[in-house]
Amino acid sequence: MSGNEIRILIADDHPIFREGLKKVISRDTQLQVVGEAEDGDEAISRLAELRPDVAVLDLDMPGKDGFAVARAARQTKLAVKVILLTMHNNEEIFYTALDLGVSGYVLKDGAIGEIVSAIRAVAAGRNFFSPELSTYLLNRTNRAAKLVERNPTINDLTPAERRVLKLIAEEKTSKEIAETLFVSVRTVEHHRSNICEKLDLHGFNALVKFAIAHKSELS
Repeated sequence: MSGNEIRILIADDHPIFREGLKKVISRDTQLQVVGEAEDGDEAISRLAELRPDVAVLDLDMPGKDGFAVARAARQTKLAVKVILLTMHNNEEIFYTALDLGVSGYVLKDGAIGEIVSAIRAVAAGRNFFSPELSTYLLNRTNRAAKLVERNPTINDLTPAERRVLKLIAEEKTSKEIAETLFVSVRTVEHHRSNICEKLDLHGFNALVKFAIAHKSELS
């Protein structure tokens, strides 16, 4: 950070919401909004150009979403703390954000009241998550503790779950898996959810990567 000033980029495709955030942030004399973006591609460009200390990113933006922008920032080794803004109070999406290494995750319903605290926290090297998400953090901690005790493997899966995982390893969609196994798509999604829970996998990409990495064990 330059001196004591915290430089911020805001990326959101809704101009009115963006302006509201900017007004709230600008009331704090230590915080300076140095740039704005209305979609993911512009956000990536502005991050490289402006090198802000903190990026406040809407998760659901046109083109590249907030996750893609956060990945791009990490891959290019930009020294920026990322706060994701989202309407989604969803456990799996929250876990995906944590796995990406974001510093803040703020629900849009409370963003106006929380954003300044979130920016100050992440700029100081701490994490900030909307209070409503505390249960998810506790669940994640408890799940990790159980995993240390149990060390789950593919052997914990049922035969049906192993068949689904094998087809996921072949990069088939849920619809294709359903057609192959003569079951409903809903049944496949239920198996996917059970597999993720048993193996502590969070998000679609994590499941696919695991399946491909263990493909030889599923034949």
